[in-house]
Amino acid sequence: MKKRLGIISIFVLLFIGFLINWTYSYYTGLEEAYIPVHKVKETLTIPSEKKVFERSKFALDYLNMPVDENHQRTLETYYDNRAFSGAPPSIPHPVLAKRSMGGNICLQCHQNGGFVAKFNAYAPVTPHPEMVNCRQCHVEQQTNDVFVSSNFYKKPAASVGTNNALPGSPPVIPHQLQMRENCLSCHAGPSAVKEIHVDHPERINCRQCNVPKYQEVENIELFVRSNTNTQ
Repeated sequence: MKKRLGIISIFVLLFIGFLINWTYSYYTGLEEAYIPVHKVKETLTIPSEKKVFERSKFALDYLNMPVDENHQRTLETYYDNRAFSGAPPSIPHPVLAKRSMGGNICLQCHQNGGFVAKFNAYAPVTPHPEMVNCRQCHVEQQTNDVFVSSNFYKKPAASVGTNNALPGSPPVIPHQLQMRENCLSCHAGPSAVKEIHVDHPERINCRQCNVPKYQEVENIELFVRSNTNTQ
């Protein structure tokens, strides 16, 4: 009886040892198969591509949000607030703290938007909330002074509906992406301009279908291939 128990104990110990060895080998193999993220060399990212996704967490909220027809912005009011197409919008309301910066004042309304009862309007969402020195580019409107007439020509903005490369194809992006890389900031949500309001904000990879119309071209000197072969 004792001999039989001894043999059974040996087999039990061998089986337990096998399980321990197999488990250790299995998980060691997994560690060798997958490279930890911190050991992977960081790849360069294109800012204009990266920032498209910064407001992606609001995409489904924008999709399910009802449209407030009584407080929609239009392209006319959108461009009236700019000296020319592509210019930073001016501040259409008084700013109490003249030396205030974005983090203290501006971003309270313009980082995530929302309805402002005082102005009876939705606050537009800034596409670059990391740039907190807002008044470096955005100035208050001065409409009470008499301006001297000039020959300044305000170039009209691109019209909506004419930016498609082919009939039925996705519209191209008619403006530069610098400072405006966050598509959902202007094209989705309650503060979006109704003429350019998208009906599919949940498809956050905008640049997959919509590409810039204007490509940056840099002039280079005439390239001449030198003949280094000596006969």
